[in-house]
Formats: sequence, structure tokens, C-alpha cells
Amino acid sequence: MNLETPVLKPHDSDTIDAFCDAMWLLHGLAKASLEAYRSDLQLLARHLNSHFAEQRTALKDISQAQLTHYYAVSYTTVDAHAGEHTITPATARRRFSCHSRFFKWLLRTHQRSDNPQATLSTAKHYRTDPQTLSEAQIEALLNSPDVSKPTGLRDKAMLELMYASGLRVSELVSIKLFEVSLPDNALRVTGKGNKERMVPFGIPAHDMLKCYINTARSALLKGRLCDDLFVTQRGGSAMTRQMFWKLIKTYALQIGIASELISPHTLRHAFATHLLNRGADLRVVQLLLGHADIGTTQIYTHIATQRLKDLVFSNHLRHDKIVPKAAPDIVTEIAPTIASEAAPKAAAVTTTIPPLTR
Repeated sequence: MNLETPVLKPHDSDTIDAFCDAMWLLHGLAKASLEAYRSDLQLLARHLNSHFAEQRTALKDISQAQLTHYYAVSYTTVDAHAGEHTITPATARRRFSCHSRFFKWLLRTHQRSDNPQATLSTAKHYRTDPQTLSEAQIEALLNSPDVSKPTGLRDKAMLELMYASGLRVSELVSIKLFEVSLPDNALRVTGKGNKERMVPFGIPAHDMLKCYINTARSALLKGRLCDDLFVTQRGGSAMTRQMFWKLIKTYALQIGIASELISPHTLRHAFATHLLNRGADLRVVQLLLGHADIGTTQIYTHIATQRLKDLVFSNHLRHDKIVPKAAPDIVTEIAPTIASEAAPKAAAVTTTIPPLTR
């Protein structure tokens, strides 16, 4: 059996390029989102070329039967011939969403008269709580880089800034030097959909950034010019998401943190959880994280158990009668209720954020 990945046909490639250009122009999608859309549509086109080669169906002319076959094959089996693999539910939902936008674009541009996805639906979404770390684990992770080396100083500055500001990894590695204001302890970030926001950061992050910019950055650049804030020692290029992810995993292993607790957004999740644990307003956390919908931010209320436990012990009429060992059960039971009530009440709560330990 020939296991080579099917070649993408030129007309399919042109259609995908036109769609991605339209998404960028109409919705201002980020580069990573456009790359994901392009990859998802290329997989669909290659599936057509692999399984329906005799029919020679163009991607824009795919039938509902062919689309259903793709979902059935790619979501349940490994199809090495088409370069496909079993995927997670999150990836399945993203691909379904991508296809939905693609077919609606085809309809809007009069390239087809029907939507083959119209009567199909994706699986129900069961949201899982994000993995996070304790404050002690975060402290150990932040102290793991060797600051006697330029690369270690850069790594510590990146870790400190990410935990201090809750940035996405893609936002962190895209920061330009001119977007950082050390006197104001703030930086300008361009997030999803090219939306800009101002993000503050604390003294530890300020001190590490100042030290990195004044010493380690120039040592890594070796006389080369670069606008990116965080650079590598190989050609003075910008740090990438993949490289930073490898760094986080390396430092986590050094201090004994289990791999299942680590993800590219570990520090972002910890930032939100620790703020909520210390009484921060949910609406403010939403603004700092750059979430368009507060429902996205609410997932952190389910894991901010320390704050809920403190509320029970400090406000319950018979707090002296409550056995501490029973607190986790009480917290587990009331967490969903508090999460559901947080959104409508958030706007009326003060926007003061208690400082973190660091």
C-alpha cells in the first residue's frame, strides 16, 4: 500500500488560499488561526484525493456523503494514506467550525448553491478544567533558569512576564521591544483578532525585563538588529511558540513537575487561578486575559478552590462547627453555582486586584 501523502491539487490550493485571504480581510484572524484553517482544509482536500480519486471531486464541490465519510474516518481511525491521525474532541470541533466557515464563504461568493454541512452537527462539548500549578510550584518554575547565562536570563524574563501578565504564548513571543514601557510597568499586546490591549506587570517581571534588555538581549543578538523583544542566540531570530514550549517542559522536568500538569499555557492558567484565589474580580481577569466572552474566563472559577474554601470559613454562620476535612466536598458542591452567578454580578464588583505573592 502506498503510504505517501496525496498531493494537493492546484485548484484546491488556490481555493484554500482565497478563503484564508478572505478570513484575514473580513475577520482579522491571527496568523496561527489562519495556519490552522489552511491545514484543516488541506487535510480535507487530501482525503478527497485519497478516497475519491476516481471521482476527481474538487474541494469546493465536495458532497455531503464525502464530507460525512471524512468525519467518520478521521475522527475514529488512523488513516496513514491520507496523512491523517486520530484527533482530540477540541481539534474535531475546530475542524468542524473551519469547514462551516468555508462552506458559508462558498455560498456567499456564489461558488456553490448548497451547504453539505447544513444537516450535520458536531459532538456535544464537555469543557474540561485547565491544568494549573500551585503557587509553590510556580515559584520553583520561575527560579529554575540559570540567570548567569544570557539564555537563562532571557528564559526567566519570559517566565516572569507570562506569569505576571497572563499572556498567551503566541502573544508573548510576538512582543516587540517598542511595545514595552518599563516606566509604566505595562506593555501593549495584540491578541486574537488583532485586538490590542494594555497589560500591566509587577516589579519582579519589571526587574527581570530591565536586566534582560540591558544585558542578555544584546549578548544574544551579537550586533544584529531585531525588533522582537525575546530573541534566540541563533541568528538573532525571534523566539517561537514551539521553542518556548520546549523550554517550559525542560524546566518543569528539572524541578519534578509531572508532564501532565504542563502545557504551553500553564503560566497563563496559574495567573488567572491565583488571582481569583486571592479575590480578584472575574471581569478584571477577563480583561487581562483578553477574553471576548466572560464565559471563557469562568472556567477558572471551578479550580479556584482556595478562595471558595476561605469564603465558606469566613462567612458561614457556624464556621466554627465546620470540620476542615469536609471543606473540599463543600467547595466541590458550591463551585458550579458560584461560577454561574459570577458573570452577571461581575460588572458591579470593584476592579481592585489584590497583589500576588510575587
